[in-house]
Amino acid sequence: MAGTALTIPAAQVLSPADWQEREAAHARRVRQYADPYLARRSAGRKHPVEDFLFTYYTQKPGQLLRWHPGDGVVLSGTGAAVRKDWKYYKTLDGGELGRAGLPPGSVAVAFDRDSFLAERRESLLFARIILAGTAARPAQFGCFGLHEWAMVYRQEKFELRHEYLKLRLGGAGTDKVVEDNRIRCSHFDAFRFYTPDAVPLNELAPSRENQRTMEQPGCLHANMDLYKWAYKLSPALPSELVMDCFELSWRVRAMDMKASPYDLTDWGYPAIPIETPDGKAAYVEQQRAFSAEAQTLRGRLMAALAPLLDSLGSEAER
Repeated sequence: MAGTALTIPAAQVLSPADWQEREAAHARRVRQYADPYLARRSAGRKHPVEDFLFTYYTQKPGQLLRWHPGDGVVLSGTGAAVRKDWKYYKTLDGGELGRAGLPPGSVAVAFDRDSFLAERRESLLFARIILAGTAARPAQFGCFGLHEWAMVYRQEKFELRHEYLKLRLGGAGTDKVVEDNRIRCSHFDAFRFYTPDAVPLNELAPSRENQRTMEQPGCLHANMDLYKWAYKLSPALPSELVMDCFELSWRVRAMDMKASPYDLTDWGYPAIPIETPDGKAAYVEQQRAFSAEAQTLRGRLMAALAPLLDSLGSEAER
C-alpha cells in the first residue's frame, strides 16, 4: 500500500496544555469505573453487573486508561515523545512538521495511519460492515431480554453461569417464563451462551457467519458492542468517543441484568419483571431509548472511521 502523506491543518495540532488537559480528563472518567473493579479484583470479590465490561470484553483497564486523540491530530511538545514507542504512533519528520504548521526541530507525534491500515485493514472493513448494516436495519423490540433467561433454562441439568446469584423466580419459575414466551434473539454472542435445551426454542439462528446480516439496532447486545468496535479500532478513534460507547454499554448492561432472571436487589439493581405486562412495557420503553442513543453513537463511529475507509478507496466498498 502506498504511503499517505500527513496533511493536517494547524487547527488540529494540540498544544501540550490542550492535550494534557484532555488526557487528565479522560483518566478521571475512566477511573470512576476502573478503580472499583480493580479493588474488587484485588480483594477476590465479584460484581455481576459492574465487572462485565472488564471481564467479558478484552480491553483491560490499563488499556482503556491510555488516552488517544484519534486520527488526524498532532500532539506537540516534549511530553508527547513518550508515545513514539506506542503502537500505531509516529514521530513527525521535518516535512510533516511543516505541513502541520510547526517549526523545524519541534517534537510532535500523531497516529500512524499507514501502519494501522497495513495491520488492521480487515478489522476496519468488518467493523464498517457491522456498523453500517446494523444502522440500516429496522429495530426489533420484542425480545424482552429473554436471552438471559435462556442461558439458565433447565439449569438443574447444566452449570449455572452466575453461580453466586439466586434466580428471582426459582428454577421452575424461570423455566416457565422461557416456555411461555417467544424467544427471538438475533445476537450470536448472546445466543451462544444458551443452555442446550434452550437453543431450539430460539426462533432465529444467529451464527458468526450470519452476524453481518442478522444484527439490528434494537438489540441490547449489539448496542453494548459499540464499545467493542470502538476499542478494537483504537488508537484511530479519539478516546472520548470510545468512552461514550463504554458508558452506553455500562448502562445497557445494568438494564440487561435488571431484566434478567437473577435477584439483584441486594446489589442495588431492582428487577424489571419482564414476565409481567408492565415489566415488558418498561423493558421496551428503555430498549427504545437505548436504541436511539446507540444509533447516534453508531453514526459518530462511522463518521470518525470515514477518512480511514476513504483512504482504502474501492476496497472499502466491497
